[in-house]
Amino acid sequence: MDIGVTVGDDLDRLAASPARFDFCELGVGEPTLVPGEIDPDRLTDALAGRDLLVHLPYSQRLATYVPEVNDAIVDYQRRLLTAAGDLGAEKAVLHATSADRDDVNFRETAGEQLRRVADAGREAGVEVVVENVGHQHAGLQLSVLGDLARETDTPVCFDVGHAYMEGGNKAIKRFLRSHGDRVSHLHCHDVRRRGDTHLPVGAGEVDYDLVESELADFDGTVALEVFTDDETLLLDSAERVADRLGASF
Repeated sequence: MDIGVTVGDDLDRLAASPARFDFCELGVGEPTLVPGEIDPDRLTDALAGRDLLVHLPYSQRLATYVPEVNDAIVDYQRRLLTAAGDLGAEKAVLHATSADRDDVNFRETAGEQLRRVADAGREAGVEVVVENVGHQHAGLQLSVLGDLARETDTPVCFDVGHAYMEGGNKAIKRFLRSHGDRVSHLHCHDVRRRGDTHLPVGAGEVDYDLVESELADFDGTVALEVFTDDETLLLDSAERVADRLGASF
């Protein structure tokens, strides 16, 4: 199991992140960091031997009601994935969002969009992992995401804190019990129900005992998504998660 850290879309922050991490997850896409415009040598220097994962654009919805727009979304994601693959990225995180998450009939469109983007990733040699953002207005609910990921054979990026914000610790347990076998990538951080998010692990209300029990044999990648540049807090969070999952760090 590899443990890494998210670094937003900042190459300087990537370069300054702790060297102990196995990989860095870099945000890519408009308008700031476009993969085709990244200097490969600068990126290699910033990674300093660590592996590269990418996070596809945060605000780009996956599915709309307009077929032409959906085609453009897939083309855009394919362009990013191709460029990310050329840079050596191993995985790409994709937010599971939709124009209308409550329209049951529209879920087929969302599923088809997910399938198309995941296929574009395979063509580029990048594993697309779909992330739960059901706590947000446009985010697909955990139950829907789990079903669509299984139907489209798409790996999941399970964001523990997002799941807690959507339905508490019960939601974490329920999803992992039903769909834990699909989880290839984890986003780990802590949360408080009052709205504090992306806290150091142990500073909030997430029950990481559930992650330990439901993902006892997890052998994927884990990204610390703690919004701080404090090395001590980042490494402490990594050590806590590694201890829960029986990994060394």
